[in-house]
Amino acid sequence: MSVIETRLAELGVTLPDAPAPAANYVPFVQTGNLVHVSGQIAANADGMIKGKLGADMDIDAGAAAARACAVSLLAQLKAACGGDIDRLVRVVKLVGFVNSTADFGDQPKVINGASDFMVAALGDKGRHARSAVSAASLPFGVAVEIEGIFEIA
Repeated sequence: MSVIETRLAELGVTLPDAPAPAANYVPFVQTGNLVHVSGQIAANADGMIKGKLGADMDIDAGAAAARACAVSLLAQLKAACGGDIDRLVRVVKLVGFVNSTADFGDQPKVINGASDFMVAALGDKGRHARSAVSAASLPFGVAVEIEGIFEIA
């Protein structure tokens, strides 16, 4: 088991198989030593995590949805690395989209679910630049979607 996957196991996380694209795009693109991972929607073993922050979902549930997106991002990264996720040098940037009402202003607190997970799982390699923005709606009614840029060796 890789160093990163051992740390994930300590956190109670096993990376799933990388989700297949839902439309006409690829799940990731590598250019040089950067891997750009397409947006990963909030999902877990029970299916898609749906909801709208500020209406029917609270910040803690939104942060859990963002964490689920982060797990999917790492699953895609592992696929991009041919199964060797220890090639990760660092998380460069995350861009988080939060399905929220017009008056909801705590998008950063929601996306902290992904950011905190990356640092807990990866240490300093998980520290990254970030954007957290509101969206009037997201595909399938999910609560959160996050895309990422990763540097690999």
